[in-house]
Amino acid sequence: MSKLRKGRNAGRVRRGQTHVHEFVASTKLAEEGNDRHNHRFAGVTGQVIPVGDSHVHEIKLTNTDFFNHLHKVRKIRTGPAIPVGNGKHVHFVQGMTTFNDGHVHQFKFATLIDKPLV
Repeated sequence: MSKLRKGRNAGRVRRGQTHVHEFVASTKLAEEGNDRHNHRFAGVTGQVIPVGDSHVHEIKLTNTDFFNHLHKVRKIRTGPAIPVGNGKHVHFVQGMTTFNDGHVHQFKFATLIDKPLV
């Protein structure tokens, strides 16, 4: 991260590869009775977007699993890096799915650590 742009270029993605995070998550429950359910989804974030002394990542549209219908996870940005020790970090993410079958689902999750094997 030492080569990230600051100042007037803050918020722009650095040219070339930086790092990404995998994620796997479940939505919160929606609906009542026999229709009460949640969805699962997984993916990989986009590259680093510098913000202040930290950075965020963008998650573009991804589909949830199928339970007689599906939802999309809207384009969203993670929160800033959260150190977890050993020079590693994760990001917190929260948002809402698209509306389908008369409802939406909220979700909250943390990304997996960057470079888990290094």
